[in-house]
Amino acid sequence: MIKIGVIGCGFIGSQICMAIDSGFIEAELTGIFDFSGEKVNSVLSELKNASPQKLNPEQLSEICDLIVECASQEAVLKYAPPILSNGCDLMILSAGALQNRDFYALLQKTALQHDCKVYIPSGAIAGTDGLKSAAVAGLNSVTVTTRKPVSGLIGSPYLLEKKIDLSQIKEPILLFEGKAADAVVAFPKNVNICATISLCGIGFEKTVVRIIADPNIHENIHELEVFGEFGHMKMTIENKPSPQNPKTSYLAALSTISMLKRITNPIQIGI
Repeated sequence: MIKIGVIGCGFIGSQICMAIDSGFIEAELTGIFDFSGEKVNSVLSELKNASPQKLNPEQLSEICDLIVECASQEAVLKYAPPILSNGCDLMILSAGALQNRDFYALLQKTALQHDCKVYIPSGAIAGTDGLKSAAVAGLNSVTVTTRKPVSGLIGSPYLLEKKIDLSQIKEPILLFEGKAADAVVAFPKNVNICATISLCGIGFEKTVVRIIADPNIHENIHELEVFGEFGHMKMTIENKPSPQNPKTSYLAALSTISMLKRITNPIQIGI
């Protein structure tokens, strides 16, 4: 049975732990880590069957087969290389960290050298399977439009840098339009889907991202539009935010759980 460790005990991390604990994911929850001892203890108190150890990321990589990162881009930058160097597979949710080409190349090289894998769930967006297929024939353009409630955007580095106050807005406003490489830095906790789409399609420099603050909605709405040799693809996803963190869509947690279930299943369906 695969041994799994979890870095980050927020909403997504806790949902992963509960899915393993319930048996929905057939794996062993070996260890968990978070800088917040309160969050770690909260997760432990909810478990009925698993008894994971409280370990730091390096310790986790020594005893786990797979570690799931659901903490931050900073955690990816700090912990991903040594985890892979220990021959441990890694699942990355904070995919925005991979916009750095040198870092991406380092992870790829390290994973190859130590015979391990890096997994990136589709997150709070649909269509990554079709996008990867379409990319084989060539893509002309990929645009992601993200519309979020104000509460899901407050505290973003971009808003702080530009001194943008969203507390008094009455109508939707376009906060950002530009390449994905800049969006994932400006909104590191809001647009990891843009990183995933970039990796599946035409890259961080060519993928166009639009971020809209909308005081009149309660969902996180993502629209993906793609043009290429295959034709035209357009889809819209309306995600409920997680109960604990308005910056995170519930679907992001479900996507991670689904990928873990697929990894542990001997029968694979889809690309």
